[in-house]
Amino acid sequence: MTPADRGSEAGASGPGASGLAIETRGLTKRFGHQLAVNSIDLAVPRGSVFGFLGPNGSGKTTTIRMMLGLASASAGTVSVLGLEMPRQFDDVLPQVGALVEGPAFYPFLSGAANLSRFDAADRHAVPGTRRARVGEALERVGLSHAAKKKVRAYSLGMKQRLGIANALLSDRELLVLDEPTNGLDPQGTREVRSLVRSLAADGATVFVSSHLLAEVEQICTHAAVMSVGRLVAQGTLSELRQAGTAQLRLLTPDAGPASEVLARLGMTPVLGHPDGQGAVITAVLPDSAAADPAAADRTGAEPAAPETIVAALVAGGVRVRGFTVERGSLEDRFVALTGEGFDVAQ
Repeated sequence: MTPADRGSEAGASGPGASGLAIETRGLTKRFGHQLAVNSIDLAVPRGSVFGFLGPNGSGKTTTIRMMLGLASASAGTVSVLGLEMPRQFDDVLPQVGALVEGPAFYPFLSGAANLSRFDAADRHAVPGTRRARVGEALERVGLSHAAKKKVRAYSLGMKQRLGIANALLSDRELLVLDEPTNGLDPQGTREVRSLVRSLAADGATVFVSSHLLAEVEQICTHAAVMSVGRLVAQGTLSELRQAGTAQLRLLTPDAGPASEVLARLGMTPVLGHPDGQGAVITAVLPDSAAADPAAADRTGAEPAAPETIVAALVAGGVRVRGFTVERGSLEDRFVALTGEGFDVAQ
């Protein structure tokens, strides 16, 4: 399925017939001889909460900067909300709220005063509703109590939330948040996750760059994985999980016959330590069995469904005392794709 096809399935309308909030084709960025972003084709469906994952230095922030017109691309194209960037920058930016590379505020001004100044700099903002919008944005991120406090007295987490409040000063079709929970305590992290869900429920597309796997799993509907400047996977979270390998775990007192049956079915059995009920045997299921057992049965692929494997074991005289199919976690999938680990908690 092409990126455009995936976007069309989201059922979105408006500019851009593909229904994508963000689409890049061959997007590339070089810094001298260094290739920071290497010809990526990104497809972000409208209305999704899209996780942009990758280890530090994988090219995430550089990609975001090109998407928002903050950096020029060496090659390729970017479309945001159906409009070409950076050529249609003036039409796109009023519809986009962003927090990129951490917030920067006047430390001697209060949180509310900082937001008022940023809002006043926006030529599309309505002055008459400024105070109300600033108050609402502060309330949404849990900073109403600190509205009059000088920003120099804010903690890192409070500054991060103030940056998100700035992105929410006006209704936006697209929110781009670069590491939005950076520096937040557990309660603040939960609040931001709840906020992201509410924004998506209101119809906005939320693009979240993160290196925290737990964050993406809890709030995102789709994700893409970057590694050393390349886009190595993208799709729904379910699709990314299913792309990993699955492993069967068999408990039986008949280790020899069981291993022979599994080998005939095209697997490589591994004998583990026996327990009180017999031997534990593990084997990786071929993709045809793990991804679509019914299809494997129809085509005669071996092995087919897990239940067919159990039937073959029983027919071979193997006493089956336990049988499970375990799929690798999303973390395992990302580690396999990038060669590096991810933080799984904050």
